[in-house]
Amino acid sequence: MRKLALSDEILLTVEKPARYIGNEYNMVVKEKDSIDIRFCMCFPDVYEIGMSHQGIQILYDMFNRREDTYCERVYSPWSDLDKIMREKNIPLFALESQDPVKEFDFLGITLQYEMCYTNILQVLDLSQIPLIAAERGEDDPIVIGGGPCSYNPEPISDYFDLFYMGEGETIYYQLLDTYKANRKRGGTRKEFLEAAAHIEGIYVPQFYEPEYKEDGTIKAFRVINENAPETVKKQVEMQLSDTFYMENPLVPYIKVTQDRVVLEIQRGCIRGCRFCQAGMIYRPIRERSIEFLKDRAYTMLKSTGQDEISLSSLSSSDYSHLQELVYFLIDEFGSKGVNISLPSLRIDAFALDVMSKVQDVKKSSLTFAPEAGSQRMRDVINKGLTEEVILKGAMDAFRGGWNRVKLYFMLGLPGETEEDIEGIAILSDKIAREYYTIPKDQRNGKVQIVSSTSFFVPKPFTPFQWSRMCTSEEFLEKQRFLNGKMREQLNQKSIKYNWHEAEVTLLEGVLARGDRKLNKLLLDVYKKGCMFDSWSEHFKYDAWLEAFEENNIDPLFYTARERSFDEVLPWDFIDAGVTKKFLWREYQNAMGETVTPNCRQKCSGCGAAKFGGGVCYESKN
Repeated sequence: MRKLALSDEILLTVEKPARYIGNEYNMVVKEKDSIDIRFCMCFPDVYEIGMSHQGIQILYDMFNRREDTYCERVYSPWSDLDKIMREKNIPLFALESQDPVKEFDFLGITLQYEMCYTNILQVLDLSQIPLIAAERGEDDPIVIGGGPCSYNPEPISDYFDLFYMGEGETIYYQLLDTYKANRKRGGTRKEFLEAAAHIEGIYVPQFYEPEYKEDGTIKAFRVINENAPETVKKQVEMQLSDTFYMENPLVPYIKVTQDRVVLEIQRGCIRGCRFCQAGMIYRPIRERSIEFLKDRAYTMLKSTGQDEISLSSLSSSDYSHLQELVYFLIDEFGSKGVNISLPSLRIDAFALDVMSKVQDVKKSSLTFAPEAGSQRMRDVINKGLTEEVILKGAMDAFRGGWNRVKLYFMLGLPGETEEDIEGIAILSDKIAREYYTIPKDQRNGKVQIVSSTSFFVPKPFTPFQWSRMCTSEEFLEKQRFLNGKMREQLNQKSIKYNWHEAEVTLLEGVLARGDRKLNKLLLDVYKKGCMFDSWSEHFKYDAWLEAFEENNIDPLFYTARERSFDEVLPWDFIDAGVTKKFLWREYQNAMGETVTPNCRQKCSGCGAAKFGGGVCYESKN
């Protein structure tokens, strides 16, 4: 019988105590005495968010298949428990064994979004692990980071011993074997890091050093340990139907954000949207076989008892066997009370047929992501979506009985004009007008258009990594302008406009393209009480502004500045597959409003063919 780390008295005083007790259905239990490596997997946000992350579920299953390894989990304690743990000096603990995280060999932290960075410090601090990697001793865990934000690890490089670039199925076992071998021969922490640096995809920040110019840009990025490579190469799993994928996903006791069985049908994307980091860093597109997915659908639904199954992908409409898979899921599980949840699909006859079968028409809404209001801007970002296609899709949906449409746009895209912004309001109105061309007796009530805008943030390894980002004032002015234009539309009463917070976007922009000078800033804002920065009720913008001033850092240096092709970018030492020359060419195409065909139409020579498979080789098979 395991003993809980928190007393009943504490559990009864915190919100949702089930966040901290573990013992969920399908949780892995191992005898610790027979284990060589203890690995604690962390999602640095609240339990409900972390338990929804597919990547951790895959790695949890993969690690626990090793007899010598026990993988457990930890999430950021919510603010109520955080306070109690500090007052009572309770070390942060893993859910499975309830043992302190500081007793583990590894602490693996997934980096999914920049605004969780202060929570990384919270996890280390509560775990009683030295925050700075260089200050850790032989008995402290090896702290390793991975995920999309690791493609620019520099703003948080002081806090990690290692970063893993790429997909976890490829070389993690090699890393664990290297750790075991080093410990067996009595090797030191540094000797393990040096051995790990020889493994492709592993980045050890302590073995590198930036040199800066007087203007604050990077002059050079130097290797200062002979074991470290000049370039760290992203690792890609090319055989998705022959690799790890869980059969017994964890089932939480409480409602989490994504509380369903998830089928990852493919990785990567053929579309080449120029703002989309995921579409670039996960190239090339690779599909899972239809047989593999059918088998996992059966297995996971049986092992979890879930009543919903969802398809996961960046662009599900591009999956070659989508129609066969979806109709199989409907026929096989629909009659058994299992809901089939679909991601945003391109609206065509197939999609509407599917949605009419899996959704309650009266309750559903359809989602379009035009991203920009004008065709010119959609060409700039390479969206590959025309107004004609959008309006036809909406009209087909209206004729099928839908009367609610959600539209997603971005404000502040490179080269945006007031005409482009007004186009968002005009397009919203045009869709509403389409609805009212249907005879009144054939309509399903009034139409509802919900148009939402987020602010554009340039990300590493995208064609826009060089571009200037708007200031908070410029973003808010664009927002006000669009709000005014929405009110001018004929169908303004049918259109609801939602928007994003400019302050959070500014910080996201700083952290996305930042360098090592931001490490101390992060520590300072954490000491000022900043945590859960992506939660509006916890966001302390004033504390961030104070820290910028105290550290003599101008946030606009990282956001509102155009970069040249020759500038050394903080992430240039990473080989993500797509080449810098390709990204620059795409940036020039964007400025010239030139559309680049998708990967199945024509190869654009992005560099991802070096991985030897996926869409790059489809026509050769």
